[in-house]
Amino acid sequence: MAKFFKNYMILSFFIIVAFFSAPVFAQSIASGMPALNITDQGNGETTYSLSLQILALMTALTVLPSLVLGMTSFTRIIIVLSILRQAMGTQQTPPNQVLIAIALFLSFFIMSPTLTKIYDESITPFMAEELSAEAAISSGSTQIKEFMVKNTRKNDLSMFSDMSGTGNYESAGDVPFSVILPAFITSELKTAFQIGFLLFLPFLVIDMVIASILMSLGMMMLSPMLVSLPFKLLLFVLVDGWAMTVGSLASTFVAV
Repeated sequence: MAKFFKNYMILSFFIIVAFFSAPVFAQSIASGMPALNITDQGNGETTYSLSLQILALMTALTVLPSLVLGMTSFTRIIIVLSILRQAMGTQQTPPNQVLIAIALFLSFFIMSPTLTKIYDESITPFMAEELSAEAAISSGSTQIKEFMVKNTRKNDLSMFSDMSGTGNYESAGDVPFSVILPAFITSELKTAFQIGFLLFLPFLVIDMVIASILMSLGMMMLSPMLVSLPFKLLLFVLVDGWAMTVGSLASTFVAV
């Protein structure tokens, strides 16, 4: 049933795209102009046909999940939350959907200054026809790179820049995406596991204490995880664990 629904959604998407793009192709054929057309304006600017713009938009939508995972704070947050849930021993509580929602909303909060700056300096001038598409994309890319560089360890950035042979960079905008993306992901993984280790320690101590008490009482048939779960939940609630975890995660990032 799930596979059928997925195939149905994909088919519906392509039907909608074909429906809205058909008049464009028909108009292009009637006017004698090719549907995929690139026009040089003569002043250094290039105009793309509507069909190419739709194709670029569809391509951007396919890589959007990868951009959210690889260029924002989402990776660090979701890994820390997953380790926290495992340390508490609550199995699938909170469920994966809730953890992803928390990570998305918190990522949006952390990325808000960067997104606002991109909107003010790139999108708004482009919509007002004050910037070309190439200049707007270059300006937005620079803002994203500044956020990634500020939240990437220097050792990781130096390692990938040495491997690519590009050397030192004068500014964050000079760092190519082929270098900053793997460096940023590697740095995020290391930071996430360090935070997860610190979160795991107090719950591990509770498990060890409960296991020692049960063994001294001769209750070896009783699962220590079952007995320690209420105490871990009580400790987490008393210290306002969710607020501390979310607030600490947000404070670990450097905004642009």
